[in-house]
Amino acid sequence: MPVIMKEVSVPATSQVDNLVSGSAFEFARTRQIISVGITAAATGTFVTLTSGSDVVLEESPPYVATVFPVIPDQMFYTDVMEQGDRLVLKARNPTGAAVIHRAIVQITPV
Repeated sequence: MPVIMKEVSVPATSQVDNLVSGSAFEFARTRQIISVGITAAATGTFVTLTSGSDVVLEESPPYVATVFPVIPDQMFYTDVMEQGDRLVLKARNPTGAAVIHRAIVQITPV
């Protein structure tokens, strides 16, 4: 099973448009099921998750933890991606300090 694991520091009063940008698995090669977990090291930030044209998570506060999400307990988001769909995990940080975001994406081809 392919996996994406990313740790990204989101600067104060900024956003990262796609935490998984540049990953070999950013674009679906075949039809696949994704399971996603994301944490932020501090409160006050927001994340948005889209899979192709599907809005999986509207802008919402992520789970707060200083470690990667626990599998399977904190893998809160699941979707089916079609071939060519792009996975976009946006993080916005309106706070006055940088905040580390950690994401895990498990990919199961179907």
